[in-house]
Amino acid sequence: MASHDIGLPSFDGLRVQHWHVEKRADDVLVLSLDRAGESVNALSQDVLIELDGLLERIAIDPPKAVVFRSAKDSGFIAGADIKEFQSFDEKGNVAGALQRGQQVFQRLAQLPCPTAAAIHGFCMGGGTELALACDYRVASKDGSTRIGLPEVKLGIYPGWGGSVRLPKLIGAPAAFDMMLTGRTLSASAARGNGLIDKAVDKAVLVDSSASLALKGRKRPFKQRFMGWLTNTWPARQLIAPMLLKQVARKARKEHYPAPYALVNTWKNTGGGIERKLAAERKSVAKLASTPTARNLIRVFFLQERLKATGGKDHGISRVHVIGAGVMGGDIAAWSAYKGFEVTLNDREQRFIDKAMNRAGELFAKKLRDESKRPAVAARLKSDLAGDGAATADLVIEAIIEQAEAKRGLYADVEPRMKADALLTSNTSSIPLVELRNDSARPAQFAGLHYFNPVALMPLVEIVQHDAMADETRQRLAAFCKAIGKLPVPVAGTPGFLVNRVLFPYMLEAVTAYSEGIPGKAIDKAAVKFGMPMGPIELVDTVGLDVAAGVGAELSPFLGLQVPAALAGGAEQGKRGKKDGQGLYKWEEGKPVKPELPENYQAPADLEDRLILPLLNEAVACLHDGVVADADLLDAGVIFGTGFAPFRGGPIQYIREAGADGLLERLKQLQARHGERFAPRPGWDSAALR
Repeated sequence: MASHDIGLPSFDGLRVQHWHVEKRADDVLVLSLDRAGESVNALSQDVLIELDGLLERIAIDPPKAVVFRSAKDSGFIAGADIKEFQSFDEKGNVAGALQRGQQVFQRLAQLPCPTAAAIHGFCMGGGTELALACDYRVASKDGSTRIGLPEVKLGIYPGWGGSVRLPKLIGAPAAFDMMLTGRTLSASAARGNGLIDKAVDKAVLVDSSASLALKGRKRPFKQRFMGWLTNTWPARQLIAPMLLKQVARKARKEHYPAPYALVNTWKNTGGGIERKLAAERKSVAKLASTPTARNLIRVFFLQERLKATGGKDHGISRVHVIGAGVMGGDIAAWSAYKGFEVTLNDREQRFIDKAMNRAGELFAKKLRDESKRPAVAARLKSDLAGDGAATADLVIEAIIEQAEAKRGLYADVEPRMKADALLTSNTSSIPLVELRNDSARPAQFAGLHYFNPVALMPLVEIVQHDAMADETRQRLAAFCKAIGKLPVPVAGTPGFLVNRVLFPYMLEAVTAYSEGIPGKAIDKAAVKFGMPMGPIELVDTVGLDVAAGVGAELSPFLGLQVPAALAGGAEQGKRGKKDGQGLYKWEEGKPVKPELPENYQAPADLEDRLILPLLNEAVACLHDGVVADADLLDAGVIFGTGFAPFRGGPIQYIREAGADGLLERLKQLQARHGERFAPRPGWDSAALR
């Protein structure tokens, strides 16, 4: 369809920097967002102010229809400008920013001509709210298209009318499934629940959107009926308690208030859209000033920093993994899933076969389209002879946690490797200087420490040593980015960052357990603080044998005594979750935790006994330069251990709780329970205040 530009740089005298305005021959106006100076579209206040001016002019002299699209190939709209939102919170004018967004989108919704959003690529947060203010939504079938409202992950919820419009459009149950989880939908899934009207090929996206806007479409009766019925007052009173029960199973109200506020605002607010928008605005503005929202937004920027650590130039296409155990096999499978040619080697075929079977399960889970699985599976090859080492760009060693065995392997494999290939170890605790001494090319040797389960844990530690080349770190960071992982460069000292910080916490939990404190009480105290699972359950999940191995490596370095439950290693058949028996009995992959005795009271200092050793070691890691700065430490511990994200990381928590008060409590534990609670160096650091 022919069109011509009528608005660069002005539209009837209105100067615009971020929007392109085109008039098609069929009198459809196409507004293309192309945020100036940015590679990704986000809705800053400047963008919204310009849009408001455009909409005002359009309302005076409306075309037959308006279509919204992105002029950037990267996607539709990523959402609001989070950095700008953070600055509004600091200045105390979040409510004003929310009101502006609501007013602009309400002006859009009230245009006297039909409107459509043409969505390709990511459409998140404010981008989805803009689309919801349109009459129609069309999305490309492309695999990159994902539509969602992930604000709950930032400690708030949609505040530009999204929480008002979405339940009415697709019905409350489907709407809250999206908003309470932050889950994103493909075009086909969004078509299925009524969020979009059509899914089409990218090439005809704008034409299809214009055609739909001109012709109109009556939504199916069932969708319209559910949109009405599930938002009536009786339905809200019935549905809301069920939603709150679901939320309570996943998150505590004092930790994550946003989902509770979202449900209650919807439940209690009737009347017209203006009243509902006012309630949304008031609720979201209040949430934005909570420590939870501020810390989750901080975590968002920490994640962005880790993503930016790796560029694109890794020079790796072939990966050779040695060791087909759970870690090695899963590293190989994940690398193949992410597009790399992978060979998997072990000393016996039966180990490789087990790993290949697990890989097949991963591919089946990740690729719902069965036709795509064979191509992915073909990238992962069994390699009993180890021939893949000669052609690999990256070799990852994932054998037993014994320095001598690893050094022997390197002596065998290094002479067969390409001159520019990288050799890495997935060691979880052995200092790199112990492993690189006999290396023929230490500059190209590093640690590449993944976490279990590989498919779920986002962090990879890039473990450095004094002879490692900076180019090696850069290539490995780029590789991590290519496989969808977050890289954190760490010093090659025992335990690196994550295990070193986590070990005293787990050790104290097992010590408390050995004293007779029930495992359920210990786990309950940690979860109450905000940890994703309790430490006794975590030890069983990791495996008592693995925990014992890490303990043998780290306890001399940290000067800690390993309790009897770990000191002797694990009995065969009682290693934890993988054997169905450990500190707990396990059934169908879940721990069976004996009920606490009636009226049982856990020791008053139990939470401190668990959390303060973790904080103590985090302070020591920062002092020792294990990572470059406090932000990297917080990022590594959050993404590597699941440390309560709403607390912003160990160092951020120390700042908020007060370093001096925590130090005093640590000294009290030292006096009460012994020298393992002695404050580590670094508590006087300015970074903690």
